[in-house]
Amino acid sequence: MIEIPESYTIAKQLNETIKGKIISIVKANQSPHSFAWYFGEPQKYGELLEGKTIGDSFARSGMIEIQAEDCRLVFSDGACIRYHNDLTAIPAKHQLYVEFDDGTALVCKVQMYGGIFAFHEGENDNPYYITAKSSPNPLTDEFTPEYFESLQNEKTKRLSAKAFLATEQRIPGLGNGVLQDILFLSGIHPKRKMNTLSEEEYGKMYATITNTLRTMAKEGGRDTENDLFGNSGGYQTLLSKKTLWTPCIVCGYELRKANYMGGTIYYCEHCQKEAGEL
Repeated sequence: MIEIPESYTIAKQLNETIKGKIISIVKANQSPHSFAWYFGEPQKYGELLEGKTIGDSFARSGMIEIQAEDCRLVFSDGACIRYHNDLTAIPAKHQLYVEFDDGTALVCKVQMYGGIFAFHEGENDNPYYITAKSSPNPLTDEFTPEYFESLQNEKTKRLSAKAFLATEQRIPGLGNGVLQDILFLSGIHPKRKMNTLSEEEYGKMYATITNTLRTMAKEGGRDTENDLFGNSGGYQTLLSKKTLWTPCIVCGYELRKANYMGGTIYYCEHCQKEAGEL
């Protein structure tokens, strides 16, 4: 799934790979997917984009945005995009196919669910897209301690650490994937209530968010996700499906998992005790 490190990595690769190319062919929704969401009518994406020159690509928190003159192409969540310089290797099924004038292509396949949005600039009023563009990104200097402090209120103090970090678009692009290492390095259990955190622990959470996400982005994303060319990221996750049941790097205790809030959490029972435990 696209989260902050992956959007940063893939946007950088797009700028190095497709910038300046001209779109020659666009095919959208050729392989219908029940949970592939489009902006407007996908059958009109060809009319909208063909003949346009690719400009800059941007990381928009958990989304990726590509300029195409007066139009924009945006991918979110489970939209898996790949660059192909060999058209004979294009997969038979896809939700978006963009061929360029030099015989290369960008192909998008939706995994469990995902968004593919093509539109004229300024036309997309989707609240998730607007929030992703306007909210301070932890990879930038705008994500200050003061801003992080402003995210707290009486309602959020009753939430768990996972719910605080990964719901309601408080920090767009920070999802269930990256929060595992963030909470582990903060020493905070995903189920721990925010109102039990001290000021020092909240400050540590802020520092861990910024440091961990910058490290993940610098190393090309997480090893549980793939980049524009299908390669795994260089950041070795501490808590993920790859490390389940292995010894904790801090205490040696066996790492565990549980189902929580509709997803899987990974944790160390020794290093991340819930509030109230001795």
